[in-house]
Amino acid sequence: MSTALRAAGLADITVAPMAGGPTTPALVTGAARAGAVGFLAAGYKTPAVVEDELRAAAGVPHGLNIFVPSPPLADPRPIEHYRTALQPEADRYEIDLPPVRVDDDDFFADKVQLAAAYAVPLVSFAFGVPDAESVRLLRGAGCAVLITVTSAREAAEALAVEPDGLVAQAGTAGGHASTTNPAGYTGTTTAAEVLASVRAMTELPVVAAGGTAGPADVRALLRAGAASVQCGTWFLLADEAGTRPAHRTALVAGSAAGTAAGTAAGTAAGTVVTRAFTGQPARALRNRFTEAYSEIAPIGYPAVHHLTAPIRAAAAARGDAQALNLWAGTGYASIRPGPVADLVAALRD
Repeated sequence: MSTALRAAGLADITVAPMAGGPTTPALVTGAARAGAVGFLAAGYKTPAVVEDELRAAAGVPHGLNIFVPSPPLADPRPIEHYRTALQPEADRYEIDLPPVRVDDDDFFADKVQLAAAYAVPLVSFAFGVPDAESVRLLRGAGCAVLITVTSAREAAEALAVEPDGLVAQAGTAGGHASTTNPAGYTGTTTAAEVLASVRAMTELPVVAAGGTAGPADVRALLRAGAASVQCGTWFLLADEAGTRPAHRTALVAGSAAGTAAGTAAGTAAGTVVTRAFTGQPARALRNRFTEAYSEIAPIGYPAVHHLTAPIRAAAAARGDAQALNLWAGTGYASIRPGPVADLVAALRD
């Protein structure tokens, strides 16, 4: 492992940043006290909220994940057509669909400045390669920088801005894929495959992510040369996670059904890669929404995310998991509830 990442506190187990609620400061600090390192999720939050969370995580090893903004929509018509297709959902949940937003940088510059000001030990990026100036600013402030990639091609692009390491994200991972090629993304790669292809591109440390279903997966990836193993789905049922109640219920039910059907950890049964919720490929438990809209959902993050947000909020308020983005990796059948410290210990069993 590089000196920068070692000094930043990178551990053998990384708790993935899970935007939209599951990641909380309590989850991150609890992971640190258990000898892992957790990443706060800056996505969708205002700079003020991010700053509050950075203050809450001060004093323990931690990271911050920032979304690289997408360029403004060149042609909003596919999103407008999708908006029309979603009107039955608006009627079902008695909400109004918002107008299409053609541009949203998620306060990128402000969040980079915050990370530098607080000298966040580890800063990771998703959804693309940050500009070289931002990377230099962060490294100059004492932050170690990681960029999430899903292929060797993306790794080559990321290495051009001189990060301290890479996160190799497999298609088995739950939640959003950090691919810069959403049209061609299939979500069929394993963590071992992406780790090997990315490590062939660089001698920098590489964190392996995607589909972790227990300690055997962690050991195998560490033996294969991963600097750390990043797990997200494994921690969705943690006591300290902010996972929505309906999401928790669906995960428990899906885990029981998956195990009973013989879909043991490491298979994709029960999950699907879909653009239906956000316009960016993401792996989730199958539900009514994924079945109805995956085939027609356009590419267009974050415009689609903003379009479906009121639907998801209304469904969550009703406890209706059928219109929620139930992010989950292929290892979901093995997850369990409990304190984050116990879940970290289980991965080291």
